[in-house]
Amino acid sequence: MRHTISVLVANEFGVLSRIAGLFSGRGFNIESLCVAETLDPKISRMTIVTTGDDSVLEQISKHLNKLISVIKVHDFTEEEHIERELALIKITANSENRAEILSIVDIFRAKVVDVSPRTYTVEITGDGEKIRAIVELMRPFGIKEIVRTGRIAMARSAKQK
Repeated sequence: MRHTISVLVANEFGVLSRIAGLFSGRGFNIESLCVAETLDPKISRMTIVTTGDDSVLEQISKHLNKLISVIKVHDFTEEEHIERELALIKITANSENRAEILSIVDIFRAKVVDVSPRTYTVEITGDGEKIRAIVELMRPFGIKEIVRTGRIAMARSAKQK
């Protein structure tokens, strides 16, 4: 089972290395990792995507909570949450296919962020499935390069009654 874990950590030297070392030292794979400062510049949020059953996740959480720099560990797997990724896709674009590429970009609510005589660079945000879908549609045109962020996640707000 895939787990998306949010870890609040002290924003200090070596924290990322210690957490990555914890995963690799115990044979856990990190599928995706995103790290950025929160509103408080002394604290960073790490969003880690990993795979394993509930006992593996429990082990990961216990080991993370033992690290001094870790403030809070939260697993989003069993709760309502929002996930997003960002991708930049550089596509071969010539006079014959530019209109078709722009049409696909529009359908996916993506945007062209760079144009050259031979390429378009497209920016898209969404869940992993949306990004996989646009990549498959763009593949026949010739994808020159893809850069993707890791997944980020946030709990959904409680509904008003």
